[in-house]
Amino acid sequence: MDMPQPTLIDLKPDLASVEDAVLQGLAAQPKALPAWLFYDAEGSRLFEAICEQPEYYPTRTELAILREHGPDIAATLGEGCTLVELGSGSERKAKVLLRLLRAPDGYIGIDVSAAQLRSATAALARAFPGLPVAGICADFGDDGALPLAELAGDGPLVGFFPGSTIGNMDPGAATGFLAGWAERLAPGGMLVGVDLVKDKAVLDAAYNDAAGVTATFNRNMLVHVARRLDTDLDPDAFAHHAFFDPAASRVEMHLVARRAHTVRVGGHRFQFRAGESIHTESSHKYTVEGFQALARQAGFQPQRVWTDPRRWFSVHYLAAPAGA
Repeated sequence: MDMPQPTLIDLKPDLASVEDAVLQGLAAQPKALPAWLFYDAEGSRLFEAICEQPEYYPTRTELAILREHGPDIAATLGEGCTLVELGSGSERKAKVLLRLLRAPDGYIGIDVSAAQLRSATAALARAFPGLPVAGICADFGDDGALPLAELAGDGPLVGFFPGSTIGNMDPGAATGFLAGWAERLAPGGMLVGVDLVKDKAVLDAAYNDAAGVTATFNRNMLVHVARRLDTDLDPDAFAHHAFFDPAASRVEMHLVARRAHTVRVGGHRFQFRAGESIHTESSHKYTVEGFQALARQAGFQPQRVWTDPRRWFSVHYLAAPAGA
């Protein structure tokens, strides 16, 4: 018998071009490039390798929370919900959650990468042959309309936002992002993974693994840019630098110029001083109470939170307004 194929809807998200993003980012003061430039095929492979490094605790800790507290999470989400995953880079966590849920009514993945979405939804359709599986190629951070109602079942929608991706947004942007999804998901809710504040040494080590995988991942952004654009950009002219800033409660990743030099991108030139950096990513860390306060500002009602024994990571269930 033929396996049912996932439903895929391509909304053709209007993303900035690589050239526009690079020109704008290198002209800024301080210089910065958007984190989506990490994720060419090699960048995606390297990120999966980062998740396996002994210093990088978030992925395995979140998975352990889902498994350890699975029955309680399933009871909280209730029977017959449709799981809406925001970002379908890897289907591993969705598989764990779908096995725990009580008679889920469907799965909808949302991602800007059609190829990644096709791969993830196909894997889930094989793993759960009786489950309606669909994908929407779109920017889940955009406030545009999404065809959720036509793809969902009869039960409530439950957003699934794992991996502490919420931490890659500044708190103000995270509040606005959650506010948009509070309206979309009502009367359901959202299950969101949030990395917690902890010892600086643990955080610094997580983003500076001994094997150098994170450093390679960071510099691969420039490899990606150099391959895509007419430029003399030399990725080896930059060094990886990541650190936890307690005042901002975030880990910052930078690429630091090893020497003073000029980079040409098309007809544009950008000067770098020795030691000047390109800010490539931030990862904000929260306390449980701090994140719950942010969620309330966005219109959600925090209902449950699960953590690991060391309280390094947390998984929150937030009820949307009509479901509070």
